[in-house]
Amino acid sequence: MTDVEKLTMGQALNRALRDAMAADGSVVVFGEDVGPLGGVFRITDGLTAEFGEARCFDTPLAEAGIVGMAVGMAMNGMRPVVEMQFDAFAYPAFEQVVSHVAKMRNRTRGRVTLPMVIRIPYGGGIGGVEHHCDSSESYYAHTPGLHVVAPSSAADAYGLLRAAIDSSDPVVFLEPKKLYWSREEVALDAGVPGFGTAVVRREGTDATLIAYGPSVPVALEAAALAAQEGRSLQVVDLRTIVPFDDDTVCEAVRSTGRAVVISEASGFASVSSEIVARVTERCFHSLAAPIRRVTGLDIPYPPPKLEAFHLPGADRILDAVDDLQWEES
Repeated sequence: MTDVEKLTMGQALNRALRDAMAADGSVVVFGEDVGPLGGVFRITDGLTAEFGEARCFDTPLAEAGIVGMAVGMAMNGMRPVVEMQFDAFAYPAFEQVVSHVAKMRNRTRGRVTLPMVIRIPYGGGIGGVEHHCDSSESYYAHTPGLHVVAPSSAADAYGLLRAAIDSSDPVVFLEPKKLYWSREEVALDAGVPGFGTAVVRREGTDATLIAYGPSVPVALEAAALAAQEGRSLQVVDLRTIVPFDDDTVCEAVRSTGRAVVISEASGFASVSSEIVARVTERCFHSLAAPIRRVTGLDIPYPPPKLEAFHLPGADRILDAVDDLQWEES
C-alpha cells in the first residue's frame, strides 16, 4: 500500500532527513541553529530530540568550519548533511567547496569519496534583506565535481534529498525558500528520482518553458494564463542542474520548436546561459526562433520592496513567448 502524506516542502525535507537518519546511523546533521531550535525555517525540527545531540547539533557561526568539518567526517565514513542557513551565508565556505569538496575524488583518483550534502535555502520571494536572498547556483554548477539539485515541489524535495544523502558524491542541495510552505501529496515510498532526470510538468505544443527550483511554479502559472488565450505551452522542470538532462530538455524543445528559459538568477554568465547554449547546439535545426531568457536583472539582489521587479513573473514570461517570431495567421 502506498504511503502518501500531504506535506509542505519544509515538512518533506524534514521527513527526508528523519528517514535517512533512521535508516543509516552514519548520517549526521549540523549547522547554525539546526539543533533544538530546528533551524531558521524549522527544516530540522525535532531531529535533535529524536536522534540526540551527537546526530543533530548546532555549530558556531563559521561556515568554512562547518563545511571543513563535514569534509573530514565524510572522508572517515560518515554522511554529513550541513545547512548553510541562508544562500549568501555560504560564501565564506566557498573555498572549502571549490578546493576540497569538489576535488577530493579526483585528487585521490577515486580512492576517497565525499558523501556529503550542503543544504542551502536559496532564492527570493520572502522579502529578505541583503545576504538573506540570493541565487548562487551558477557558482556551484560551474565547479566540476559537484552535483547541484534544485527541487520545485514537496515530492521532489523528499525524493531528491534522500538521493542526495545516498550519493557517494558531494551534493549542493538548493532549497527554494519561497516554496517551503507549498503543500502537496508526497508518496514517501515511491523511490528516489535519479539525478539528471528532468520531467515535463505540463504538456504543450506551441513553445517550451524550461525552469528549475523556484521558477517552475511561475512557469506553470504563465502556461495556465497562456492557455486562456489559446496558446499551448509546455513546461520542463530540470530538477537537477548538474547533471543536466539533455535528452528530455532537447526532446521537449524539438517538439515545439520554440523555447524560453526561466531563472531567478541574473542572466549574464549563468545557468540559463548554459541551457540556451546546450539546447541551441543540439536543436538548432529544430528551432523556429532564437531561444529567449527571462531571468533576474544583472544587479545586486534588490531590497525587499523592489524584488518583485527583479524576479521573473508570469507577465515577463508571456512577453518573451510573444517575442518568439510567430507567423501571422
